[in-house]
Amino acid sequence: MRSRYDEQLSILNSELIEMGALVEYAVTKAVTALEERDVESAREVINSDRVIDEKEKEIESLCLKLILFEQPVASDLRQVSAALKMITDMERVGDHAADISELCVYLSGDERATNWTRMRDMSSAATKMLTDAIDAFVKRDTALAESVIAHDDIVDDLFDDVKRDLIRLIREDAAGGELAIDLLQIAKYLERIGDHAVNIAEWVIFSITGVHKDTQVL
Repeated sequence: MRSRYDEQLSILNSELIEMGALVEYAVTKAVTALEERDVESAREVINSDRVIDEKEKEIESLCLKLILFEQPVASDLRQVSAALKMITDMERVGDHAADISELCVYLSGDERATNWTRMRDMSSAATKMLTDAIDAFVKRDTALAESVIAHDDIVDDLFDDVKRDLIRLIREDAAGGELAIDLLQIAKYLERIGDHAVNIAEWVIFSITGVHKDTQVL
């Protein structure tokens, strides 16, 4: 019985890795599409959100079956419960990638939207946090999870830099106010992706230690 359960946990880990790869790719491709004004790629990201949603449902179903039929306890229950929480955050990351892509389509004809350095830096930092958070879960590595939480300051600082850049844009060109708002929204989506990575890392720590910032129940 235990060998079958261990096999199912291994499948759960593999599915989580796959979902993490899907959302990481979606975020990276969305920002690249934005930078290159690649409307076709942006629409691919928008369409791929359905795949991420389906993956969330598959993992949710697997977790519920594990709980109902295997009745895990202690650390096993924490691992499955944490996975349920994590996929919610990953699904929202996919939503944010689609949101960025929708703005990419809208902004594709605006020649003023040309400097994506900060956005690229934010994307790289946020996707690294996401990847490390998933790796921490699979490897049961609390130190890696803690480093994800610590790196949230990097994304927050980059978001502040973007805001300052956009304030300068408005000062130099008052007509660019609408563009600035759209770019700020994109930066906010990236900042939220970092927040979701932090949430995942916190659930990783909970799955291993039973301690979460808001509760200590299992």
